[in-house]
Amino acid sequence: EVQLVESGGGLVQPGGSLRLSCAASGFTFSNYAYAWWRQAPGKQREPVSCISDGRTDYVTSAKGRFTISSDNAKNMVYLQMDSLKPEDTAVYYCAMSSWYCGAPWGTFGSFGQGTQVTVSS
Repeated sequence: EVQLVESGGGLVQPGGSLRLSCAASGFTFSNYAYAWWRQAPGKQREPVSCISDGRTDYVTSAKGRFTISSDNAKNMVYLQMDSLKPEDTAVYYCAMSSWYCGAPWGTFGSFGQGTQVTVSS
């Protein structure tokens, strides 16, 4: 069974940092690209960042603040988030694609259950 399980969310003050983790199981991890998405209250889910074969990509709002990484030996994907802002508040999801990072965002799916990130003082 394909599973993506996110963790690491929480409450953080503006300017703070969080590291999200995504544990993958049920398939050959190295064969896929991975992405982080988020959904803020009242808004549609949107992409944040992706990674595959050493390539990474970020949406404008994440560039310079967020860093995506993966560990093939541990079947893990991470999102290091620094300089967090209140507008980063959202549920963050991990997703996968049989394509590659740089392909259309719509190729990503199999979202996990999400982890809540709240940025507030």
